[in-house]
Amino acid sequence: MTSSDSDIDDLPQDDTLAEESLAETASDADSTDEDSTDEQDQKLTLDVTIDEPSACERHITVTVARPDIERYLDDAFGELVPKAEVPGFRIGRAPRKLVETRFKREIGDQVKGSILMDAMTQISADYDFSAISEPDFDFDSIAMPDDGDLTFEFNVEVRPEFEMPEWKNLNLDRQQHEYSADEVEERAGELLQQYGTVEAHDGQIEATDLVTLNMTFSSDNKTLSTIENHTCQVQPNCVLRDGEIKDFDKFLTKCKKGDKKKTAATISENAENEPLRGQTVDVEIEVLEVQRTKLPQLTEDFLDELGGFSSTEDLHAVVREELERQLRYHQQQHLRKQITGLLTEAASWELPPALLKRQSNREMQRMILELQASGFSDNDIRNHANRLQHDLMGRTETALKEHFILEKIAEDHSLEVSAEDISKEIGMIAAQRNESPRRVRARLEKRGEMDALQNQIVERKAIDLITEHATITDVPLEDTPQDKNHAIDHAISGESKVSIPDAKHSEAAEAIEEPTDYT
Repeated sequence: MTSSDSDIDDLPQDDTLAEESLAETASDADSTDEDSTDEQDQKLTLDVTIDEPSACERHITVTVARPDIERYLDDAFGELVPKAEVPGFRIGRAPRKLVETRFKREIGDQVKGSILMDAMTQISADYDFSAISEPDFDFDSIAMPDDGDLTFEFNVEVRPEFEMPEWKNLNLDRQQHEYSADEVEERAGELLQQYGTVEAHDGQIEATDLVTLNMTFSSDNKTLSTIENHTCQVQPNCVLRDGEIKDFDKFLTKCKKGDKKKTAATISENAENEPLRGQTVDVEIEVLEVQRTKLPQLTEDFLDELGGFSSTEDLHAVVREELERQLRYHQQQHLRKQITGLLTEAASWELPPALLKRQSNREMQRMILELQASGFSDNDIRNHANRLQHDLMGRTETALKEHFILEKIAEDHSLEVSAEDISKEIGMIAAQRNESPRRVRARLEKRGEMDALQNQIVERKAIDLITEHATITDVPLEDTPQDKNHAIDHAISGESKVSIPDAKHSEAAEAIEEPTDYT
């Protein structure tokens, strides 16, 4: 786990600075006495009870002693009396008892805010919760007592305590691949599709043709959802948010413009629509239009306009760099999968469903940022995002356990994220999106995604540290057929709360129409 520039950025934000928020939550009070330095200097007398409903949850009950409440009230009224405006009296001349009666509610709220803020600050300093989300804290529900102590409660999600697994001297495989001239030329051809001349085609559909379709998904003759006027390239499979149409290319290559035929789609085992999980549903596909792309001639003028290339060799050199950057991503993911698989074997602690649901946004955000920095196309990113949603909760649980362990390794070995690290990462995203780094940074900051970016970098540093202490065996790169699929941001079943909208990473990228969901 956007703006009009890229819809992929339109994701819910995750809570990463939760540790600091323990000390800040009570500042939601309508008014807080910021100048009461005496109150801040003298510690509160707190009775703190911490319950552990689960490995990642803490329920905290706090009681503030009455003498502390009286001290805060006395200080607050002491500051108010000299400047209180009471009818019938000059400013600051009204009797204190009258001021206390007239301003009891206002001062009560102010003192409550001050006490809660100071109590949370003190608890944060005295107890190491390793919080991973903001505390569940309702200021308005807490009543200031006229007599006796003040008691309040809150819940907080924390990093579980666990025995650190042995991570040195692991035996790991690292995928390697040397891209041939034919592979580079094939990839260049794929990239040049968007600059080609598109012509209408009335004959049989072929692989890589552009087709415009209407799609209707149904089960037991009941329409689940529809997609209208969607243009896509013919690819092996069509991957949607909650399922896929397999052999998409084989089905379409038997069709031509004007055909209306049926095939099947499979709903994922973890779709939000529980009755349809794992089911096969009907898909009626109507072919509205077929287009064939004629690639541009690589003339000197075209190459110069494309990217300042002086020759085809220069273009191929850049394409090779892109492929090698994506190879590094696959290497990292393969190593990460092995490492975390070994390190999380003993991670038997259960994670609360509510935590998984919230953190699923973070996992989606992390994955998208990593793919963007690695130079993947919009369709590739959407494809990965849709695949992730097929088992979002399960993948999030695994990713959270990985994060806890990698974060602990990073802390133990002082692996930190520098400003240079962040700038480099933003630079790679900016290059892929054909934008300025400044613009990308501003968008990440505005949407609260800088924390996800930092987490991604520190996890990668932990993986690199583990790899440095491992025995590495080079193996061939596994085929990644999922990269050749077409992805659509649409839920077959008509139910999906997390959207991975279509995006345009660069100004030259082809705009793909977003499907309409009629459910």
